Amino acid sequence: MPERRPALALLLTAALGSVAWTWAQQAPASPAGSDEVTAHEKAGRCVEGSEQACMDLVRQGKDGKEHRIMVIRTGTSDDTGIYAVCTPPEGEPEDAPNIGIFSESGPGGIRIVIDRNLIRVPLAEVAQLPAKEGQSGSDGKVEASKGTARFLDDVPEGKTDRLSRCGVEAERQPAPGTVFVTQGKTQLVGQSLVYDGADGIARIDGPITFNRTDQKDPLSGESRQIEINVDSEATVLVGDVVLRSKGGRVSRASRVEYDDQANTARLYASPEQPAESVRGSDSLKITSGVIVYNLERNEVYANAGKEGNISGEFLDGTPPSAP
Repeated sequence: MPERRPALALLLTAALGSVAWTWAQQAPASPAGSDEVTAHEKAGRCVEGSEQACMDLVRQGKDGKEHRIMVIRTGTSDDTGIYAVCTPPEGEPEDAPNIGIFSESGPGGIRIVIDRNLIRVPLAEVAQLPAKEGQSGSDGKVEASKGTARFLDDVPEGKTDRLSRCGVEAERQPAPGTVFVTQGKTQLVGQSLVYDGADGIARIDGPITFNRTDQKDPLSGESRQIEINVDSEATVLVGDVVLRSKGGRVSRASRVEYDDQANTARLYASPEQPAESVRGSDSLKITSGVIVYNLERNEVYANAGKEGNISGEFLDGTPPSAP
């Protein structure tokens, strides 16, 4: 590995805003590969002394639990991307956020860590609110997608937005198949992500494709969107969800809560949008409650609740129910 020298930090004041970024005095080593865990991920928070730039948002849950969202640039070379923080210019409200810009075209991309989900994108913009008194961090907003960012040689004349005023340009270019989500054995792909601290939900717009191949009966599927609820640590596939197993099971619902660690998918039903699961001559359909799908065993059972209705055809004449 080539010798590394300490990075320099430069603070540039442009017009009424400011931007901070770092670069190496010598060409840095190759960026972290897509599977290499950064020091921030190992620590579960942004740490000092790492070559990979990091910003984190800290959300205080209603139960008092602290939830942390990390945004990490895996590369360190100016040739593959930038990291910049634009601080509020004079005259802005006291609660104006810092704006962080992350771009990386290398194999590791920009990593966003939310609960058990590891998300990889080319471009991310982070709005980090000022921390309240007595708190170690603060919440905010993250927008991520395909795109590029660069430093500007001159502040564009007439531009008044925060990034232009501090000499940074970022161009979002959302496109299908460019936002990669990993949860355990499962790979999901979408086109853009928005996390908003106002409700604590990260929404990944689709079309979403879903694959879980590292098991005896591989699973694939699609949905319109993914919702990650930071407070409840729940990942939900939303809108026309279809899950297909290689063994022939096809399951459909409007909302599916997915838990790779527990090997389960919970298909939620309503009278307007029933949930169903079909495999060969076996079919299960409910209009209320939930179908619980064991992903490893490729088995389902239903809990329709007091008002729900279970219908279908079953080899032994009995609909599967909760064990």
